[in-house]
Amino acid sequence: MKYEYQMAQIPQAIVVKEKEYQGREAAHYLEELANRFAEKDWEFWRVDTIGVLIKPGCLAGLFGKAIEEQHYYVVTFRRPKE
Repeated sequence: MKYEYQMAQIPQAIVVKEKEYQGREAAHYLEELANRFAEKDWEFWRVDTIGVLIKPGCLAGLFGKAIEEQHYYVVTFRRPKE
């Protein structure tokens, strides 16, 4: 079976107020995202971490700024291709 895919980048961290912290925030966030996509016939498939290297510009490089690595989380959804 052939599939088509849709990706959604999610925040590196979910910000909550301490007094409102319940311990399920990450699961709740992902659950709401999956349900939104499911309404459009997308099936949750997986979550990946993608590393991105950010090279400094010319001037920053001259002053010794190093390459930075950022990690992003991407949720993949799929559905059968028609």
